[in-house]
Amino acid sequence: MLSNQIISGADGIDRCWWPGDHEDYLSYHDFEWGRPVSDDDRLFEKICLEGFQAGLSWLTILRKREAFRASFKGFKPEIIATFKDHDVDQLLQNEAIIRHRGKIKSVINNAHRVLEIKEEFGSLAAYIWSWEPEKVKRQEEFSIPPSTSTSTALSKDLKRRGWSFVGPTTMYAFMQSVGLVNDHVFGCKFHFVVEEELNQFKRPRRRE
Repeated sequence: MLSNQIISGADGIDRCWWPGDHEDYLSYHDFEWGRPVSDDDRLFEKICLEGFQAGLSWLTILRKREAFRASFKGFKPEIIATFKDHDVDQLLQNEAIIRHRGKIKSVINNAHRVLEIKEEFGSLAAYIWSWEPEKVKRQEEFSIPPSTSTSTALSKDLKRRGWSFVGPTTMYAFMQSVGLVNDHVFGCKFHFVVEEELNQFKRPRRRE
């Protein structure tokens, strides 16, 4: 008998329940969510998109992701940090993205903060992966929390560094998406796929 946290797809694969039958959501679940990420631009993209997602569904953001990438120059912080007020005004006219002035300006602010972290740690990845929590053995049935002590501490540290739209819940969703935690439920085929990738993953380290 399947757990109520697992669905068996039309392809016969047992998965976490939350992608439903949306093809783009299924692809995200199967090939992205929880896979460890070490590329700075992709990590920054994830943080930004999680910030845009606040108050919306992730599926909405996922379907606008290519437009976000085009609008924010591939989420390269070195480029975004050069954006001025007229760039914000142009982005607010772009119907393909979420037109929220505060969130757009947050991306620009946070791009500057990424450059500061790179100066200190050598890479954004080295900073982010320094927050990987110790693995906790979970029961087969468990409730995924909206935030944790680690995501709360990460949020607090980022805010201290001047970041915005990085609350504890947003940061836990980010941690789930980039592999700092493996929240694919037991019985999901990809729980074990992600676990193996994490075992093989070389953690980025702070520059000496």
